[in-house]
Amino acid sequence: MITVDEAFRKFKSRLELNEKEQKNASDRQNEVRDYLVTKFAIDRSFLTGSYKRHTKTKPLKDIDIFLVLKDTEKGKYHDKPPSVVIGDFYDALVEKYGSKAVRKQGRSVNVDFGVVVDSDDNTDYRVLSVDVVPAFASASDYEIPDTEKGKWIKTNPETHAAKATAAHQAYSSEWKGLVRMVKYWNNQPRHGEKPVKPSFLIEVMALECLYGGWQGSFTYEFQSFFATLADRILDTWPDPAGLGPAVSDGMDAARKERARSLLMAASREASLAINLARQGKNGEALKAWRALFGPKFPLS
Repeated sequence: MITVDEAFRKFKSRLELNEKEQKNASDRQNEVRDYLVTKFAIDRSFLTGSYKRHTKTKPLKDIDIFLVLKDTEKGKYHDKPPSVVIGDFYDALVEKYGSKAVRKQGRSVNVDFGVVVDSDDNTDYRVLSVDVVPAFASASDYEIPDTEKGKWIKTNPETHAAKATAAHQAYSSEWKGLVRMVKYWNNQPRHGEKPVKPSFLIEVMALECLYGGWQGSFTYEFQSFFATLADRILDTWPDPAGLGPAVSDGMDAARKERARSLLMAASREASLAINLARQGKNGEALKAWRALFGPKFPLS
C-alpha cells in the first residue's frame, strides 16, 4: 500500500497533461482557429487561461482560445454591444459544429466536442471543449466582450500567466499542482453546482492564500488551504492584472455562503483524514482523501 504522501504525488501526476492529451488539445484548438480565420478578420490568436498557465485540471475542458480581431473590425464590433460579436462567433461556429455543440457564454463561445467522461474522470485522452474569446488589442492590454455587463472590459492574460509562474517558483514548484488539485475538488459532481465559480477565482485566491512557502506536507497544506479559502471567500478579489472587474463578482452573497460551507467541510474532512493517518490507519486515510477529492485520487 502506498503512503499518503506517495498518493498525493501520484494524484498530482494524474492531473498533469500527458503527450496524448496535449496532442488532442493542440489538434482541436488549431482546428477551431484555422476555421475562424476564414470567417473573421483576425490579427492573431493564441491560447490563454488555465490551460496556458498549466493550472487546468481534469477532465480537460474549456481551453481558452484568444482571437485578436484586426482594428478594421472595430467599427463592426467594438462600437456595438458585446452581444453582437458573441452572436456572430456563435453563428459561425454553429455552421461548422451544429447548434447542439455550441453555446453562448458571458465573454466567450463554447464548443463541446461530445466526448463522454467515464466514472473515473477519463476521456480517452481527449479534450471536452474549447472557449472562443473574441478580443481587440488595447495598447499592451486587451479588451473582451462582457455580455452580462453590456460592455467591453480590459484584461491581460500575459499578466495572469506571469503572476502564476512567480507564485509557482516561490512555492518550490508546488503551487500549480496544489491549485489543480483544489480545482479538481471544485469540479466534483457531488457538489452539484461548482462551489467556487469561476474556477479562476481559486487561482486568484491562491496567489494570496498560499503563503509562507511550501512546508513539505500535502495533507497540512490542503487542510490549511481549504480553511483559508473558506475564511476569505466572502472577500472581494480583484483582477490580478488590475484591469477588469473583480473576479469574485461572479458570485453573489448566497453562492459565497454556500461555497464557504463546502470549503469548511472540506477542511474538516482533511483534518479527519490526517487523524486517521496519525492512528496508523493508512488505508482508511487514503479512502478519506479519495472521498474528499474524487476518483483521480489513488488508493494504491
